Amino acid sequence: MNERTERERWGPYLLVLAGAVVSVVVIIMANPRWGGFALGGVIMVAAALRFAGFGGQLAVRSRKIDAITLSLFGFVLVLTSMLLYNNELKAVILSLFTQ
Repeated sequence: MNERTERERWGPYLLVLAGAVVSVVVIIMANPRWGGFALGGVIMVAAALRFAGFGGQLAVRSRKIDAITLSLFGFVLVLTSMLLYNNELKAVILSLFTQ
């Protein structure tokens, strides 16, 4: 295996791992809202990398399934972080599930 193949194989994985670690540190130390937003963004970047074919260690299933799954998880994290301190919007969403 040459150096380019090795870098391509581990590059996206290390990028996403570093972004996730920084996001979790921000969640714990500073602000859960911005840390969750950043973590969702990192997961969506992972989805874009996987969709573009630079999966490497991110590749678990087929490219399409990985990209869709990561995109949905990233979007839900971003949406949840945006709702974290918005009590009015939380009340509207919770009223949809109650009668």
